[in-house]
Amino acid sequence: MRIEDVLVAVATGVWRWDRSGTIALDTVAARLLELPGDPGRVPVSAVRARIHPVDWGELNAVITRASAEDAVAEARLRVVDPAGRVLRIVRSRGRSSAGDDGPTLVGTVQEVTDPSGAAAAGAPVTGDWRRSREAFLLDAGRALAEARSTEEVLRVSASLSMPGFSPDGLAVFGIAGDRLTIVGHHGHGAGDDEPFADMPLDTDYPAAEVVRTGRAVYLPSPEGYRSRFPVTWPLARRFGRESWAFLPLVVAGRTIGAWMAAFRHPVAFTPDERSVLTTVARMLAQALTRAGAAESERELSLGLQRTMLPTVTPGIPGVTVAARYVPTGGGLQVGGDWYDMIPLPGGGTSRAGRARGSIALVIGDVQGHDVRAAGLMGQLRIALRAYASEGHRPDAVLSRASRFLHGITDTSDDDGHEGPRFATCLYLEFDPATGTVEIARAGHPEPSVLTADGTVMLRTTEGGLPLGIDPDTDYPTTRFVLEAGETLLICTDGLLETGGHDLDTGWARLRGVLERRTDGSLEELADDLVRAVHGPTSHYTTGPLADRREDDIALLLLTREGAPSRRPTRRTAMSVGQAQPERIAAARRQVRELLHDWADPEQVDSAVLMVSEMATNVLVHTDGTALLAAEVHHTDTARRLRVEVSDTSDELPHRRTPGEMASSGRGLVLMEMLADAWGVDPRGEGKSIWFELYEPPAGPDSADGGDGVP
Repeated sequence: MRIEDVLVAVATGVWRWDRSGTIALDTVAARLLELPGDPGRVPVSAVRARIHPVDWGELNAVITRASAEDAVAEARLRVVDPAGRVLRIVRSRGRSSAGDDGPTLVGTVQEVTDPSGAAAAGAPVTGDWRRSREAFLLDAGRALAEARSTEEVLRVSASLSMPGFSPDGLAVFGIAGDRLTIVGHHGHGAGDDEPFADMPLDTDYPAAEVVRTGRAVYLPSPEGYRSRFPVTWPLARRFGRESWAFLPLVVAGRTIGAWMAAFRHPVAFTPDERSVLTTVARMLAQALTRAGAAESERELSLGLQRTMLPTVTPGIPGVTVAARYVPTGGGLQVGGDWYDMIPLPGGGTSRAGRARGSIALVIGDVQGHDVRAAGLMGQLRIALRAYASEGHRPDAVLSRASRFLHGITDTSDDDGHEGPRFATCLYLEFDPATGTVEIARAGHPEPSVLTADGTVMLRTTEGGLPLGIDPDTDYPTTRFVLEAGETLLICTDGLLETGGHDLDTGWARLRGVLERRTDGSLEELADDLVRAVHGPTSHYTTGPLADRREDDIALLLLTREGAPSRRPTRRTAMSVGQAQPERIAAARRQVRELLHDWADPEQVDSAVLMVSEMATNVLVHTDGTALLAAEVHHTDTARRLRVEVSDTSDELPHRRTPGEMASSGRGLVLMEMLADAWGVDPRGEGKSIWFELYEPPAGPDSADGGDGVP
């Protein structure tokens, strides 16, 4: 015998509540609660309307206590009709269980044949009116206070279950000049609001009279409606309602609209019922005003941000660019992050001698997430655009911008404004014809490159202090070539550090997105990068995910168009200065990224070890800056790695025989043991130490190399 048959035989219903706003009822449970007999999910408000308000409040308390104690929740509930009369007493038993979307309540409901002193069926609900009213108003006030948009306010108002007389039709009217409009409604079909959507205020309609006079209108019967408002009665008659209440929405003594509550059962509108309706109308007016102000504030902030941020210019020959800006959640949703794309002067008129068609990309982050940060961002963006348009090189542009920001923020006044602010910034020039990229960086995260064969590398670049800290800071320039088919990513730290990540772990998160990229558009890749940080959402500036954002996000993607090489060569280069020992770790990382798909992991470890030895020797035995260059290219049978470290010292390294306890002297010995080829080449000024590794073929069908590139 099935369990379902047993439950039906003993007149026991089953319910399931996952706290999502609906409750699942079987046929027996629906019948006991005087709801439509078909099993399915019904709104919580529908169930609440059938339970005595006091019992509903006690049921919530019992469930909360039982969930905390991991015990069975049991309660007796009075089922009432729309007029508030008790129809029967039921007993409900349930237990909480953990689910994927939060706690779920599952239980049974059964009619009590012996009430044992409880209110008998057919008795009017009167004794607990005050207590139930207070509980309802507390719940309603809390729910309306938490609503953050007009849509949420309307949704909350539609779910309110008033003690003993819940309406089944609601409408909120607004004022637009001398017209009455519909802000929202519930319990009506599509198109039912058309006759009321745009109505003159002098119309003989209850809501219009409420707005004109500021006094509520109560219509307890259809006859009363017809006799008082005969002109608009035909419009209301088709909805089949029995009673109506129209109340003014008043804020600070000003009527901003009207609220209608309509009932399918007769309501006498006693003083207690009118008191509840009036209080709800006041709370609803306050909630609508707060939501409207918040929406206006958000629209203002988004408009301000859109005005400050440029539109990426399409149609540049040889280049595809995509950009995203996502403001932080909460507040005005404006901050100091920005990006820009600037056409640069070129040809014979350019004192910098750059090619025609060159562009500059800028991305930066002014300290703070407030209006002042947004204002400074706007000023700094204009200054950078002006310096770039004058033809200055990247280092000069950032030097001038730093002095500008220091000058406008290095002041304090008597109004309590904080002191100077700084900004991080990355400025680059790109020549689409040659792929040459020149970058200057002011305390900003480094750029990354996605090569045509799917390799993702951070481009280690020279940098200086953030803008505005020291007006005399220098910003060295780093140059490299972006090959055809390669994509350059620059972003603010919000894309990396959101969600408790630091720069390293945040970069690892984005690396997976870039490596998984297929042949999708650059716009799709930009969306994927943002989704990797904020999760799936169709709109970045609103919705439940908006308040979880910790920092602004700005990102720019640039792809150099053209057919990539049949066997693309991977290259990377970086400088290692005497005062930059941390660059040795960056060099090791660069080599690992370059060899991410190398066939022999032991060769990768060997390459990293030799690079570390070579760079360390430069710091220990020379006085200048070294340049490390590495490239992977194809031979006829496999791939070859060549790493070269150049410095300005004329002293050539010589092989030593270190003792067992010696801490140095093993560099050349290691290269002789691990490298397939190595050497030391004198230069006009200085020398170059190099080594090569040859990737072993993966098999007889892989003559083109370990990655199988044809």
